[in-house]
Amino acid sequence: MQDNQTNQPESDDKKVRLQVALAHSGVASRRACEKIITDGRVTVNGGKVVELGTKVSPEDIICVDGRQVFLEAAKRYVLLNKPIGYVCSLSEENERPDEPARNLAIDLLKPHFSERLYNVGRLDMYSSGLILFTNDGDFAAVVSHPSAELEKEYIVETSLPYPRFLPEKFMRGVRVDGVFYKCKFAEGLSSHKMRIVLIEGKNREIRRVIESFDLRVKSLARVRIGSITADLPDGGTLNTGEFRELTAGEVKSLLELCRKNKETPFKHSHTREDASRNDYSSGKDRPFERSFDHNADRSQRRAEPRARSEYNGYGKGSRSGASAYKRDASYYKKNQNSSRTRNEDDSDYRY
Repeated sequence: MQDNQTNQPESDDKKVRLQVALAHSGVASRRACEKIITDGRVTVNGGKVVELGTKVSPEDIICVDGRQVFLEAAKRYVLLNKPIGYVCSLSEENERPDEPARNLAIDLLKPHFSERLYNVGRLDMYSSGLILFTNDGDFAAVVSHPSAELEKEYIVETSLPYPRFLPEKFMRGVRVDGVFYKCKFAEGLSSHKMRIVLIEGKNREIRRVIESFDLRVKSLARVRIGSITADLPDGGTLNTGEFRELTAGEVKSLLELCRKNKETPFKHSHTREDASRNDYSSGKDRPFERSFDHNADRSQRRAEPRARSEYNGYGKGSRSGASAYKRDASYYKKNQNSSRTRNEDDSDYRY
């Protein structure tokens, strides 16, 4: 009798919460697994489980959507350069029953990995660039959590020349349909291209902001996630549609970067110190090296209006800025009514 009582706590110690077991099995992040459970998609030993906190043991048979899952010992961390036209979703079933099935980004990896991988974050169907896949639920939870403030850098090309004050405006904040959007950094690369850095993942943020200026996004590519870029160790570049596994050092650096960001949250003051807080592994000069302390320069700009040429002549309230904006708007309206159509000129773009 005493032996049975002593053995009982040992068996309880082997049990873990169902959402933890699912995360360790590579189903999804722990938070996403909680929703999968409450949606009634999980069964344990043939019985449906919808209550969070249910504990399971290694001997229990756990199924998600009728498919049994197993604890995966090998952890995978995969970087994919997603092409345009692929959806970042594990399954298209019952999502859009009235539309034809779409290509899944995970299908590019399935032939090469036996583990059940899932995406960390998302890229919309008509965007391209870097996205992470893993079967490590704890890693996904840390990297995707808002407090991690992990930088994501994008190169954006617009269909028409954008107002030169748009990058600065995006850094100060733009409200679209009641939602406030604000990037960490933005700068113009040409009349049609911008570099934008985000630390929060609001749905279609860049597209919504640019479209609020009566422009269309011709191409949108993510080129960096934290310290991870498309550069290969041998000096090459990860081409569109290709993938590679992260090294142990890269995984560690991402987690360390998330930890540092959580301890010292970023403040949108646009000062040089705040903008350059997160260093880049490449060691190259980045646009954060410039000074964007607008509050400190306000009195100087008022005293010397011509100094606004530093901001491309688009100082707030300046006559040149207003004239340029009207010129851009009239150019857009004139071309909007022309015989050119969106699909003909920008075949890679769709709403």
